[in-house]
Amino acid sequence: MLDEPTTGLHPADTEVLLRQLHGLVDAGNTVVVVEHDMAVVAGADHVIDLGPGGGAEGGRVVAVGSPREVATATGSATAPYLAEALGNGR
Repeated sequence: MLDEPTTGLHPADTEVLLRQLHGLVDAGNTVVVVEHDMAVVAGADHVIDLGPGGGAEGGRVVAVGSPREVATATGSATAPYLAEALGNGR
């Protein structure tokens, strides 16, 4: 489990981190990442979007599924940003 592992990383370092995380998954491990970097979220197998806002305004499950499914979820503040990261902005 990693909490915001890309914070402060150069984009090239984020790519290295993602290769390592995918290597762990390919080896049969479960990797859970709390992240706001949409490129990282777009590369996930499964996304759980919490919201609808942050802090006291959050904490409810807003959308669940593949990145493409979450990118089309109504009521998700994350959806338009994820759609853009996937190359299909709304």
